[in-house]
Parts: sequence; C-alpha cells; structure tokens
Amino acid sequence: MFSGFRQGRHQRIGYRYGALRSHPTKCIHTRATEYLQAKDPDMTESQRTVREAIAKICSKYPDEYWARKDETHEFPLDLHGDLARDGWLGICMPQEYGGSELGISEAAVMMQTISESGAGMNGASSVHMNIFGLEPVVKFGTEEQKERWLVPLIKGEERACFGVTEPNTGLDTLKLQSFARRDGDYYILKGSKIWISTAKSADKILILVRTTPLGKVNKPSHGLSLFYTDMDRSQVEVTEIPKMGRAAVDSNMLFFDGWKVPATDLLGKEGNGFKMVMQGMNAERILLGAEALGLGYAALRRTAQYAKDRVVFGRPIGQNQGIQHPLADSWMKLEAARLVVYQAARMYDEGYATGEYANAGKYLAAEAAFEACERAVLAHGGMGYAKEYHIERYFREAMLPRIAPVSREMIYNYIGEKVLGLPRSY
Repeated sequence: MFSGFRQGRHQRIGYRYGALRSHPTKCIHTRATEYLQAKDPDMTESQRTVREAIAKICSKYPDEYWARKDETHEFPLDLHGDLARDGWLGICMPQEYGGSELGISEAAVMMQTISESGAGMNGASSVHMNIFGLEPVVKFGTEEQKERWLVPLIKGEERACFGVTEPNTGLDTLKLQSFARRDGDYYILKGSKIWISTAKSADKILILVRTTPLGKVNKPSHGLSLFYTDMDRSQVEVTEIPKMGRAAVDSNMLFFDGWKVPATDLLGKEGNGFKMVMQGMNAERILLGAEALGLGYAALRRTAQYAKDRVVFGRPIGQNQGIQHPLADSWMKLEAARLVVYQAARMYDEGYATGEYANAGKYLAAEAAFEACERAVLAHGGMGYAKEYHIERYFREAMLPRIAPVSREMIYNYIGEKVLGLPRSY
C-alpha cells in the first residue's frame, strides 16, 4: 500500500515537474524602475483594469506638475476633473447614483496608482474623501439624502471635507466639544475643528458634533450626531495651517458659532453619529496605507534609475552595496506591506468589521514608505535635497501617513488590546 502510494506520489510530482519544464518561466514583476507594475499575481483582473486606467489618466500629470502645485498651493482641479469625467470618484458608490460599486480592494489600487505616479499625497488627498468619506451616507442616509448628496459628488460637481478632529481633544474623539442644539427646523452649531483637508475649496462637510452633553449620556460614544451639510463660509471661519508637505491640498482650522444647519442634513438618528462615522475608519486606514505604498514605490523607482545612471569613481553608484542593499531592503518591505494592505482590503470587502489588518497595513506601509523616501534622499546625495529631483517632496509627504489619520502609538495600542488581549493602556 505504501509503495503504491509513493509511486503514485512520484508520478504526480513527475507530472507537475514535466508540466513546469514544458512551459516558459513566468515573470512576476516588471522592473521597479518602471511605473505600472501590473503583473502581480495576487491582483484580480478588476484591480489590473483599475490600475491601467488610472495610470493612463495620471500619465498626463508628471512630477513637474505636482512640484508646481505644491509650490503654488493650488488644488489639482485638472486631475480631479479627469477622474470625475471617467466616473472614478464614485468607485465604491452604488450604481444607482452614478458609482461603479467596486470594492475597497479596487479603490486601494486606484489610490496607490495615483500616489505612485509621482502625485504622492497631493494627488491622492485631492480625491481621498470621495472614496471612503461618504460611507455613512451610503449606509445610513435616506433615499432623498443619497440622491441629493451622492450624485453631485460622484459627478465631480461638489467636493466634500470631513470634520472630526478638534484642537483640544485630538484622537480622543469621544471627548469632542463642538455642540449642536436643535432650534426648530435647524441645528445651531458652535465649536471648532482642526486639520480639515480641502475645507478652503469644499462645497460640503461631513461633521461630527455632540448633541447631548457628555455628562448626560450613559456611554461616551452616545450623544454624538453626524451632519452632511453646506460649507457655509459666511458662518464658518476657515484658516489654513502652514505645513511641512502636501501643500496643494489645504489643511485648516474651522471656527463656528451660531452656524445654522438644516435638520434635514442630519444623517441617521440624533445621537448615533459615532457609530456611523466608525463605518469608514477601517476603509480610510486601508486607503492611507495604499497611498503610502505609492509614495514609497515612486521614490524607489526614481532612485533605482538614478543609481544606474549616476557614475562616481568610474562606476554607477548602484553597483555599490551601500546603495544597492538599502534599496533592495526597501523594496521587500514595501512588498510585504502591500500584501497586508490588500489582505485588509479583501477582508473589508468581505464584511469583516474588526481592524487588525487595516491598522497593521496602514502602519507597515507608512513605515516602509518613510524609510524608502529617506533612503532615496540619501542615495541621491546632495541632489536629494534639491527640488529638481522631486525626492525631497516625497520625503516631506511621507511623514503624513505615519501620523494620520491615527498615530503609530494608537495602532500599537489597538493591536496590544484587540489581538494580544493585553490590558487597555490609555
């Protein structure tokens, strides 16, 4: 019996070996010096289609375009318009409102590809809110609200921003102090928000405020309400925050006192806002992770090419292991992070609600991207410090995924508590 089993096993192995020998060797990856590595065997056909289509659009916008936008602090309306015309702003939105109804798996590919084109966080952040931000509207909005809000957003006729973080509370969202009181057909909002991207140009804002005082609720997560309303600058003071990078997409402080918001702009039930806003948190982490990956790959691509072309002491600097090995290490770390990010995306699309992989993917991608960008600057030497080579712009932007939308330390806390079962540390 055993000899027969072994013989059959050897026959099966021999068949597989013969089959492998009779077919040409498969190539998994295109060169890292090329944009659009679309041969990854883990990608679905849908993901490849998205990657190729987005890359075609982004090819119109070289690094010089993004350097100019970063220098002049101009929002990239051109790219936003092209993506809107081809229907990409609604990649995850329902078809009945003009969306494509694809998953976060495809959206992550889209965001990585935009970033990887050289657009970095300037390009990705210009459409980031469209992809995940209105998930609460999709899941909890009335039919009238969905028609009123989703259709113009998907068409690119309206742009939205997201208002949660506050100056005095930071990541402690349950302690936010902005308040809304009901007054007939309106809510009157008073408070402030910070780090609100695109608030200078946005038409709408998805904003979380407290409608029941913290001292009067059974749980801190109760009594928070979510509104999607007009960004009325006659009632909201918007002050831009000068910052380190991603200057084409503004970041702002908001102040409001007596802001009248129609009661019809309340999303879902009063007091249930925290539960609704949490619907998009894992998606946002996944997308930020994908955007960070794109930035890391862009830096690696430019640096690998530079290391081949730059000759010092009679040889290309890429022939030196002091240059070659750190770049090889960064490629492996980016690929490892990519696999975790896309695993998280698949799990999200399959309905998993917990955030272990979303948080881990965002963390790993952000760290790998930052290291790749730092090594890119060092490999370029003095030219890495020059704007001409674009690496310094990547390096400045690579800090952002490490601190937003959640810090590295809070991800450690989440994994420690939820995965390792350790006592809560904060």
